[in-house]
Amino acid sequence: MNPVASAQTLEERCIETIRFLAVDAVQKAKSGHPGMPMGAAAVAHTLFTRHLRFDPADPAWPDRDRFVLSAGHASMLLYSLLHLTGYDLTIDDLKAFRQWGSRTPGHPEHGHTAGVETTTGPLGQGLANAVGMAVAERFLGATFNGDGPSVMDHFTYVLAGDGDMMEGITGEAASFAGHQKLGKLIVLYDDNHITIDGPTDLAFTEDVGARYAAYEWHVQKLADGNDVGAIDAAIAAAKAETGRPSFIAVRTHIACGSPNKQDTAGAHGAPLGEDEVKLTKETCDWPLEPAFFVADDVKTFYEEAGKRGAAVHAAWRERHAAWSAADSARAAQWATAWSRDLPVGWDADLPAFKPEDGAVATRSASGKAINALAPHLPTLIGGSADLAPSNNTWIKDAPDQQAITPAGRNFHFGVREHAMASIGNGLALHGGVRPYVATFFVFVDYMRPAMRLAAIMGEPVIYVLTHDSIGVGEDGPTHQPVEHLAILRATPNWTELRPADANETVEAWKIALQHDDGPVGLMLTRQNLPVIDRDKYAPASGIARGAYVLGDAAGDAAPDVILIGTGSEVPLVLEVHERLVAEGVRSRVVNMASWGLFERQDAAYRESVLPPTCRRRLAVEAAVTFGWERWVGDAGEVIGLDHYGASAPAGIIFEQFGFTTDNVYEKAKALLDRAAE
Repeated sequence: MNPVASAQTLEERCIETIRFLAVDAVQKAKSGHPGMPMGAAAVAHTLFTRHLRFDPADPAWPDRDRFVLSAGHASMLLYSLLHLTGYDLTIDDLKAFRQWGSRTPGHPEHGHTAGVETTTGPLGQGLANAVGMAVAERFLGATFNGDGPSVMDHFTYVLAGDGDMMEGITGEAASFAGHQKLGKLIVLYDDNHITIDGPTDLAFTEDVGARYAAYEWHVQKLADGNDVGAIDAAIAAAKAETGRPSFIAVRTHIACGSPNKQDTAGAHGAPLGEDEVKLTKETCDWPLEPAFFVADDVKTFYEEAGKRGAAVHAAWRERHAAWSAADSARAAQWATAWSRDLPVGWDADLPAFKPEDGAVATRSASGKAINALAPHLPTLIGGSADLAPSNNTWIKDAPDQQAITPAGRNFHFGVREHAMASIGNGLALHGGVRPYVATFFVFVDYMRPAMRLAAIMGEPVIYVLTHDSIGVGEDGPTHQPVEHLAILRATPNWTELRPADANETVEAWKIALQHDDGPVGLMLTRQNLPVIDRDKYAPASGIARGAYVLGDAAGDAAPDVILIGTGSEVPLVLEVHERLVAEGVRSRVVNMASWGLFERQDAAYRESVLPPTCRRRLAVEAAVTFGWERWVGDAGEVIGLDHYGASAPAGIIFEQFGFTTDNVYEKAKALLDRAAE
């Protein structure tokens, strides 16, 4: 019991505990953001103790409510509540805030700290992730609940700040959510009027509530961010509004209670300072010592909230058991979806392509693969940013994902690439579904922040990225990706696959679906590519190791020259290979569909594909040459594009930029002649 604060109610002291745990942690770390945890403490307290369904003993319970701290800089607000409510986060973890090896990093990291639903910090991402989580909940409920007891029926809550509201991604995501009528999505807006530069009105004077009303959200405004009763009632009203997502703007005060820092920019991203911490504790009748003080009755109060969640979880387990007994086939499908396992026979109907059937664009082959997989993988869902006919991502005979068809598998994301990528992260983070998203490859420029977070979190989002080179043709350099492969190859925990023909595209889908610890991008062509004769050349399954020997005239001897290609340039390299072989050259063709996968192979395999004894290597790729020196070495060459494209038919562009049989042949011969000198 706190002897100093006897005049305060228990709940008031609970809220002050959250505030001062944050103050003490930031002060001890000598860095961090105390302002928002202090200002939004009552909001978060009310949500966690009166509404949020969670079980600290099982943070991954499928039907728990999701809580997303979109304003990730306020991480100590979340860590304090996770500790107090019984998650595996100790007071010593709070004391190690922002330190090496701690479970309380500067911004929340999914998979690192129990109870953190998504990695946040880049503003706006969390809110957009939450939209994906809310869609996943609705889809799974419509797919699995049936007429009996519900096994999927929960809310998704977001705590967002002014910075979240300014970011463009939240506008994209909120517009999508309003159209989708996501009635179980509730956003609490910490409206504290302060940014790093100063008052928000330096750059932000719009009526945010009116904007969200225009997005077709249910909007409430609260004048006092410390009024627990009003906050409680507003959340209850939001839960009752089932036809629209809800937005609750709560007027708060950054660094609430600090005599000199409240309502100032100085409290946003820096410790209060020892003198101000002392003064604030005195003002709030809080013990000066010890730091990280938690009274026994406060601890008991929060632990009881955690126990209530455990009881709700137990009731859900009973419902789930009854539901499973009533329909064992559906229960097995549920278990497979949540484990991310692939059912027996999932790849049985995948297409095989023959050379005699003619050339096929890899985007088209991808569409056929999706539709062969969809009947076996009922929770494979996805869509395109208004490019489904071009990306070939439509699941035939499946409805749209809309409010009136919540079990729909085809998403219309609209022209919202950034939100689409982040919503894809939310779908994956929620669990139970396997998402893919699609657009033209060049538009990863709009998606990169979300794609990077997918890589950081290790979430298995699949990106279908078509129109992957100057093969786009007449649309010109604005639509022709040149530097994008290099950017994604430089991204840790990212896997790129650029298949060389239709059969490799099918294999790429198999690889992507079996890859469970990070995102995968399929870079696909607009233009038709010949189907490689696999009776003559190595099987398409070789791309599972990233790079493989596709064709080889060297036999047991060392190759004279190694020709390396990716994607649409592989057929070109094969033509040159055949020409060299006809002249008696021991030529080898290496298809390097994925640098990332090849890098993960052991040294013995890599050297079997690219033997160190053969330094005459020529790589051909319609993209920037950056990074290729790793594979061709100082004696090799690269035919690439260290400039932008042009507007013309694709065939003309390839010819003008040197992607021709004659040019590649001459470069290869020059390498051989140089070696002979």
